[in-house]
Amino acid sequence: MMRGLAFGGIGAAIGGYGSLLLGAERSEAVYYALFGALAMTVILQRKRGNRDSGDE
Repeated sequence: MMRGLAFGGIGAAIGGYGSLLLGAERSEAVYYALFGALAMTVILQRKRGNRDSGDE
């Protein structure tokens, strides 16, 4: 769980600040941060799921 929160935070930072650097408004950057957090969490879970299923 802690790993998911950490990668969610990293994804939020990348999504939010990346969108600000690309010229998005501050109010829109919140949505990009949310999407970035979700994307990083999903990527982490898929990698972890593939690793866990390969051990059987």
